Formats: sequence, C-alpha cells, structure tokens
Amino acid sequence: MQELPTPQALAGVRVLDLSRVLAGPWCTQTLADLGADVIKIERPGSGDDTRAWGPPYLKDADGHDTSEAAYFLGANRNKRSLAVDLASPQGQAIVRRLAGQVDVLVENFKVGDLARYGLDAQSLLAEHPGLVICSITGFGQTGPYAERAGYDYAVQGMGGLMSVTGERDDLPGGGPQKVGVAVADLFTGMYATVAILAALRHRDATGLGQAIDMALFDTQLAMLANLGSNYLCTGKVPGRMGNAHQNIVPYQVFEVADGHLILAVGNDRQFAKFCDIAGQPAWAADPRFATNAERVRHRAVLVPLLAQALRERTRDDWLAALEAAKVPCGAINTIGEALSDPQAQARGAVVGMPHPLTDGLRVVASPMKLSATPVHYRHAPPLLGQHSDELLREAGCAESDIAAWRAAGVIA
Repeated sequence: MQELPTPQALAGVRVLDLSRVLAGPWCTQTLADLGADVIKIERPGSGDDTRAWGPPYLKDADGHDTSEAAYFLGANRNKRSLAVDLASPQGQAIVRRLAGQVDVLVENFKVGDLARYGLDAQSLLAEHPGLVICSITGFGQTGPYAERAGYDYAVQGMGGLMSVTGERDDLPGGGPQKVGVAVADLFTGMYATVAILAALRHRDATGLGQAIDMALFDTQLAMLANLGSNYLCTGKVPGRMGNAHQNIVPYQVFEVADGHLILAVGNDRQFAKFCDIAGQPAWAADPRFATNAERVRHRAVLVPLLAQALRERTRDDWLAALEAAKVPCGAINTIGEALSDPQAQARGAVVGMPHPLTDGLRVVASPMKLSATPVHYRHAPPLLGQHSDELLREAGCAESDIAAWRAAGVIA
C-alpha cells in the first residue's frame, strides 16, 4: 500500500466485496474513497458483469479499445481484485478465511445463495460476531418478492418513480420514463454506505457486528420523498409533470430565444425579483400569483405568460440578469459541458489515474470534500485478478497453495 500524504477516515477498515454491477460496487467504492481497503472478489474468466458492458471501453496508449468497460471503471476505483471460483470448495474456503480478517462484507447474491457456501450472514456472524455484513438485493431478505431478482429499471417502475418521471400524460411525449442513470442502484449504494458506517460505530462501542438488509425497492420508496408525503397526506396520486415541479411555481424548464434554461423560483421574494427583470412587476402583485400556493393553483394561467416573456431574450441575457438578482436559474448542459464547466474544473471534478493499460484514464471524482481526511485516489479500477497473489499472501496463504489453486483454476 502506498504512503499517503494525509490520513483517511476509514484507514484500517477492511472490506470484503462480493458484490457486482452497481449498487454494491457504488457502496464499496465510496468506502474505498474514504480509505477502506476493499478486496473485490470476482469470478475467474469474466469477473464483475459490468466488465463486459461496453462499448465504450478504455482506450490504450495507441487509441485502441482495451477489455476494460467504461461502466466498470466508473464504480471500482481504489479496490484490489481477487479472482476466485466460489463454486469450488477451495474457493469457498479462501473467502471464508478472508471473511475472518475483515471488518465488513458486502454482497448482492440472491436470497439464500451464500448459505450454499457457508458464507451467509447467520453462519459468518456465528463465527465472527464483530463482522458487519451488508446484503443488497432487489426486494430484501423478507416479503413475498424476496426471491425475485431485482434490477434498477424494474424497481424504478415498481417503486413509483416512473409514474412521476416524464412529460405530462396529456402532452406529446407523455408516458412512463425512467431516469437517465440507475438512481435506485446508486441511492441503495449510498444508503448502504451510511448503514455500514452506523454499524461500525455500533461495533466499536459494543464489539458486536450485525446484518444489514438493503433493498432497491425499499430505497426507491424512500426516494419518493415529498411526492410520497404528498400522497400520504392527501390520498391523491401524483402524476407526471415533465420539467415542472409538483409543489412550486415557477420551477421548470422554459424555452428562450436561443435554447432553454431552468427557472427555479423558490419563494415569493424571488418571484417578485423575476417579475421586475421580466418587466412585469404587476404579476407579483396579482392575487393569483402573489404567493406560491396561489401560483400552484393558477399554474395554467401563469406559466403561459412566463413562457411568452422568456422567449423574448437569449439564454445568456436571462442568466446574467437572474444570477445578478440571485434568482435561482441554470443552463442545461450536456455531460461534456458539465464536466468541463469552470466550476467543475475548480472543484476537481475529473481526476486522472495511472492504469496498467494506459496513462490516459480519467474518472469522475468523489464529491466528498473532507478537510482533515480527504479522499485519495490510490488504485485505478483493477484488472481482473490483478491482486490475487498479493492478497492471498497477505492472508497468510502458502506459496505452494497459491500455485496449486492457480493450476486448478480456483484463482486467476
């Protein structure tokens, strides 16, 4: 392990990562960014499913595709890879051995699968009572759907998100729409991280670990946030609103003379400022529009008036005037524009990392900015099995055993 210029909050915490695809790896990458030593267990020959989820692939120094899919690279930095065959008794023994040497185990196998290998939470906690075990599934360890496979897309639909995402049903293009990234996976990974940190705090206080049961479906329901609360308070089912807000007006995308912008008025003072900039101060005094509650009730009247006014000036003209008056607004950037924005550059949003196949690897940086224990980018996303021998030696395995396992295909 390389020497770091500053300490990290989770230095000394070891994590055994038996997860794949996104929710679990997102959790373990977050832990790794904070300093945990994450051992990624992968299947020999193929590894994490997302290694094959391309194109696009990482380019080598000559501009040719490597075998490393961009998807995999986005969720697996700061980890070390051990390729081991869990279907073999020797492979199972290796992972059980490692489980006794770590603080946390993260897995996303189907409910009951790890019991076949003696790696289920009940078995491991009986042997290692201080271990924190986080299981991530589509629907959790209990309930009528527990044995179903869970995928982000399906959970966005089942969990209500697609019913409130997309254009209004009475407008062209209306209908169910998923979010552009796998938000149920990503939020589950983040909630799992929080739960693990809480369990480690409890372990440090009591000496006892515990099992954490994380489900994409549970997380998706929690992510409904104000819309879930709206329904529970009123019994009225929210619908799709396109780029408009359910509870705030004006808070949506508007067309301007040369494109589009976001206007996100959050209170009545901001609305009055907008009206002055638009040359329509009377709107702010109109009883139908003076308060947010009335603007929501009279949305159908107000929004067309705003749309007509906004089309009269260019995006940059509006943004300059609105930002000067501290009225919330924003451009709609492509991903390329977002990552190259001056603010993104000032915040170090893109980080270069040396990789075994190229010096040109760039990754989106962690958003966590800690003053005393900052994130370090210690390891590029690993090649499949890149650290197998190293990790087995650290675990106390004999060289003769390592060689025999490799010859038998148990490790790679």
